[in-house]
Amino acid sequence: MSTLKSILLAGLLAPLATMAQTSPQPNPDSVRAQRARMVARATEEYYAKKFTHADSLRGTDGPERTWWDIQRYDITVKPDYLTKTTAGNDLITYTVVSEDQPAMQLDLMPPLHIDSIISNGGKTLSFTQEGSVWHVHTPKEKKGTTNTVQVYFSGTPIEGKRPPWSGGWTWAKDSLGRPWMTVTCQGLGASVWYPCKDYQGDEPDKGGSMTMIVPDTLVAVSNGRMQSKKANGDGTTTYKWAVVNPISNYCLIPYIGKYVTFHEDFQGEKGHLDLDYWVLDYNLTKAKSYLPEQVHNMLHAHEHWMGPYPFYEDSYKLVDVQHTGMEHQSAVAYGNNYAFGYRGRGSKYGMMYDFIIIHESGHEWFGNNLTTKDLADMWVHEGFTNYSETLFVDYMWGKEAGNEYNVASRRGIRNDRPIVARYNVNEQGSGDMYPKAGSMLQSIRHSMDDDEKFRQILRGLQKDFYHQTVTTQQVEHYVSAHAGFDLTKMFDQYLRTTQIPDFEYYFSDDHKKVFYRWSNCIEGFNFPLTLKNDQAKLRILPTQEWKNTSLKDGEAALFDSTAIEKLYYIGIKQKS
Repeated sequence: MSTLKSILLAGLLAPLATMAQTSPQPNPDSVRAQRARMVARATEEYYAKKFTHADSLRGTDGPERTWWDIQRYDITVKPDYLTKTTAGNDLITYTVVSEDQPAMQLDLMPPLHIDSIISNGGKTLSFTQEGSVWHVHTPKEKKGTTNTVQVYFSGTPIEGKRPPWSGGWTWAKDSLGRPWMTVTCQGLGASVWYPCKDYQGDEPDKGGSMTMIVPDTLVAVSNGRMQSKKANGDGTTTYKWAVVNPISNYCLIPYIGKYVTFHEDFQGEKGHLDLDYWVLDYNLTKAKSYLPEQVHNMLHAHEHWMGPYPFYEDSYKLVDVQHTGMEHQSAVAYGNNYAFGYRGRGSKYGMMYDFIIIHESGHEWFGNNLTTKDLADMWVHEGFTNYSETLFVDYMWGKEAGNEYNVASRRGIRNDRPIVARYNVNEQGSGDMYPKAGSMLQSIRHSMDDDEKFRQILRGLQKDFYHQTVTTQQVEHYVSAHAGFDLTKMFDQYLRTTQIPDFEYYFSDDHKKVFYRWSNCIEGFNFPLTLKNDQAKLRILPTQEWKNTSLKDGEAALFDSTAIEKLYYIGIKQKS
């Protein structure tokens, strides 16, 4: 995979989309030419890619996966910082859901290897390896029963060379030169570091645990709540953490370093919420003065728009990291250097809050609570979370501020390839799933012209799909049904093509009538526009055929390109 493509797939455009450069700028023409070449190269690579049997095994809910349903992962790991090796085991609890039981597919990426597998605490199972897939020969088990396999593994795991953009273990040092370790694996997959069913559509219904055996000079943190801490008397300490809620396998993450903590009690929509901050010891003073206000603002805004934080039982944590950050459920990785914007850069309103706290925490709602079954539908995670930034700005500084922020976010849109990718091969779509999908949601909201109804759609998605995995079709149908207008063509246009519709219009000579239509769009595109200012409001339903509407006094002024662009991500062409 090319460097450019890997950056796109990792989502680098999310923060870049909100940046406003303050340093001297290069020649605009040369920038545009370079951008065009990059887009062309990315597009060519996308359509030229050939998928393999390994891709299908990784991305498909195949017969060796469908017969068993994950209930829990109980992971134990002992990392060795000096040799960059790990050893551990994963107790996988599952329920049998089918009488048809071929081998059990487990995933673990080389150079890690499976040493042995024990069924239900007794029988040793045989298995064969096919690349990253391990076919386990389990005994015939009765449908409806709950069973376990304990998988022992070891080796030298893939190292994340540029975390979080490239996944794997991170073996780093903090700013004082002391060991610091973690894992990042979204997209690449949790099987980069532990054996699992590496399929996004099956989350452990009853949560999981993380047991970490680390040098006693370090502290180990993970998702949920600490269950125990035990000094082993051999220079190591064992920490155990656990979550009770369903969790994506890529969100189960160890953090190991010189951590200290402080706690807050927060009163949220569902009542008491534990807030915990785990920071490197030398950051404690500034963390106490900086983080709480940002987290409180985030929770107030996100709960207002999207509903209660979805994991009260597991608490909310921010964990200090050396990379930029990730949305690890109930243990959000924070690496934004205690600065507003994205590491000190951002648009006007982007520089008024901490991007990583707002964006990565937004994934607790879209991504962690509501999770897509296939990586191809990741826009549901990234588009809604991108739009949560606009909603946060709106909540804090008003609707016009939110509109301005949204327009600024579009700078990162490339329109290089579709946002919805190809299914069953573990492929992500264009990085446009961040700003373009967010701008699509902005357009839908303003078309509806009913913020309370739009808010209830967001909250309804969280409530009606609470702790579930979904498809983009379920989300699209839900939004259409509750918006009161069939948005099928809107979703198809923005998610499945690279064309941005052009709104064409012209006035009659006396400006008493306006003529309009959609162009540069798919057949049947029919998205309604609500145009308004302080004096007037007009709702129209353009199609690909020219239509016209008589105008009342003041309504011609509604056809202002700058004003329309704040509300809708569309092309605007006034014809003479």
